[in-house]
Amino acid sequence: MTENYDAIVIGSGQAGPFLAARLAQSGRRVAIAERKFFGGTCVNTGCIPTKTMVASAYAARMARRAAEFGVTLEGPVTVDMKQVKARKDAIVEKDRTGIETWLKGMPNCTVYHGAARFVSPREVAVGDARLTAERIFINVGGRAVIPAMPGLDQVRYLTNSSMMDVDFLPRHLVIAGGSYIGLEFGQMFRRFGSEVTIIEMGPRLIKREDEDISAAIVDILEAEGIHIRRNAKCVAVAKRGDEIGVKVDCTEGAPEVFGSHLLLAVGRRPNTGDLGLENAGIRTDEHGYIVVDDRLQSNVPGIWALGDCNGRGGFTHTSYNDFEIVAANLLDGDSRRVSDRITAYALYIDPPLGRAGMTEAEVRASARPALMATRPMTRVGRAVEKGETQGFMKILVDAESKAILGAAILGTGGDEVIHCILDVMYARQPYTLIQRAMHIHPTVSELVPTLLGDLKPLPAG
Repeated sequence: MTENYDAIVIGSGQAGPFLAARLAQSGRRVAIAERKFFGGTCVNTGCIPTKTMVASAYAARMARRAAEFGVTLEGPVTVDMKQVKARKDAIVEKDRTGIETWLKGMPNCTVYHGAARFVSPREVAVGDARLTAERIFINVGGRAVIPAMPGLDQVRYLTNSSMMDVDFLPRHLVIAGGSYIGLEFGQMFRRFGSEVTIIEMGPRLIKREDEDISAAIVDILEAEGIHIRRNAKCVAVAKRGDEIGVKVDCTEGAPEVFGSHLLLAVGRRPNTGDLGLENAGIRTDEHGYIVVDDRLQSNVPGIWALGDCNGRGGFTHTSYNDFEIVAANLLDGDSRRVSDRITAYALYIDPPLGRAGMTEAEVRASARPALMATRPMTRVGRAVEKGETQGFMKILVDAESKAILGAAILGTGGDEVIHCILDVMYARQPYTLIQRAMHIHPTVSELVPTLLGDLKPLPAG
């Protein structure tokens, strides 16, 4: 039997449920299909669980530093990984259950459990059910890339998803991949008590960032005892007794790294391979991402793609913004586009990195006249008071228009402070607006106007 709806939403990540709610509130009949866990990557294997674990790791780190603050603890600091996991699971379960309960109790909304697959541009199968609608929204997220690495089929390995089931302390965690996921897990488990080695194929960590940011992050991680192998190409893995051997090809260091556990953190791929997109004529790129326009519409009229599966962001906040863009254009008579948003994200090592706009390398490549200022966190009173002085601030502005081009804040509170810069960028106001603002003391944000007072012509690269 075929059920007819006004709209079908495939997936319940950070865009799907909110879009379903707006559509249902407008009086439209909506179907939403979820194959597994409600809430998508963010709730189940991404932001919420990992940042919950980061908080536990931070607590362990600060407990070990207690004496620096005049606090005496008796005995060594230990971490109960079962309790760490239990705390994480409780927070995840509350969020996941909340989304599921909300959707199932929503007027005009019907929830289907099961994998959705296109039958035609207007028909979707979910198990035995057949659903039709004039508008279909795809929000299926992504998953970890499993590289074609010789020997991988002979060893047990972890991904960001299976790491959520770890309730023990790996003796030596080897991480393939020196970008955001690998660095967060690396520092986290080092603070829990594991020996950690991060293997990066490229010459530096997080190649998306400027070289000074990458170098500072290396210093932060190595100061905590994390081993980092750069210029290392993972060519094979093999079981070595009770250990895993990861063969590397590099200019220095041992040719093989031995560990008790292996985490693969080499990238993400969209969950689009089994959607039957070919039955609807939906176009994807060479990586499997659904090709969308500036309003997130696919090449097939009446079909949109939101979140990680469209390759236009890859973050929870970009996914939610995708929902806002689609809802504004369809329901509010507004005109919003993906190209309106400014690049912004954070890396949640400790201290965190907050980023907005262009990198220094991108500004240089644009060849525009620019000004830049930097300030070490050792010259930020709030950081000194907290005993967290690693990192630095950097901001770049257009020398002619005075527009802020980009900023990076690697330091305590950097993931929050970056927003005062980002908001001025969205307001399309000159940097002088924030430079003349009176900020509260003592905070990290109070140094942003001071930082802008130190602007100098961007030195030759």
